[in-house]
Amino acid sequence: MKRLLGLLSLLLKAVFFFTLFAFALNNQHEVVVHFFFGHQWTTNLVVLLLITLTLGVILGVLAMVPRWWRNRTPSAKEAAAPASTSSAQSTASAQAASPGKEAAPNAPHTVVPPPDSIYGP
Repeated sequence: MKRLLGLLSLLLKAVFFFTLFAFALNNQHEVVVHFFFGHQWTTNLVVLLLITLTLGVILGVLAMVPRWWRNRTPSAKEAAAPASTSSAQSTASAQAASPGKEAAPNAPHTVVPPPDSIYGP
């Protein structure tokens, strides 16, 4: 079964390659790109399309980087939060077990934020 999936994957890659190759052969016309101040650039259409596709992918990835960083940051905080929450719970249970002993005035307080589902995606 694994070998069959490998052959199917290879076949799809070959079809994709030959489709792009045929597209490139059919679009070898010369095009002129006119820039500002009378500058112009002459190249094949397929080269221009490849450059445009590459720039679009790069700009799309750069546009997504802030969102990726924003979504990555809470994950790191959430990974550290259960450890501090469990230590706060163990401190509270230890204080409840010994009612005669009061908490120190400068004891650290743990604030647990509400779940993210309240605020939406």
